[in-house]
Amino acid sequence: MERKILQMEQDVLEYHQKLEATDRAIADKLYEIIHREFPDVELKVWHAHPVWFINGNPIVGYSKLKHCVRLLFWSGQSFDEPELQKEGTFKAAEKRYTDVTEVDAMALKRWLKKARAIQWDYKNLIKRKGKLERLL
Repeated sequence: MERKILQMEQDVLEYHQKLEATDRAIADKLYEIIHREFPDVELKVWHAHPVWFINGNPIVGYSKLKHCVRLLFWSGQSFDEPELQKEGTFKAAEKRYTDVTEVDAMALKRWLKKARAIQWDYKNLIKRKGKLERLL
């Protein structure tokens, strides 16, 4: 198991190394906080960016967009957090960053607690033919 964890960490390191300095600082800060709050959660580079999973269900991840780094919570629309903006047609919500000083550690920790407690079942979305169900 230790080898697998180290490989996943290496994949994230490689992802960060490809970023420009400003974006790398944002990604490093996001990683540091998420990893500290979710030390027991599976992390892997999924669809080309770092994503944390609980029981195979995507919870939180970040990715480089054209002019920012996007932090995405798959169930974020259910968090009742006005700083998170609706993303897509399901339950995802995002926060976009252009500078590391914009990362509010306290807000991020609050969102991560909600991400653990409030989850929609993306893992079985295809099996349920596009219907999301809330996990308890």
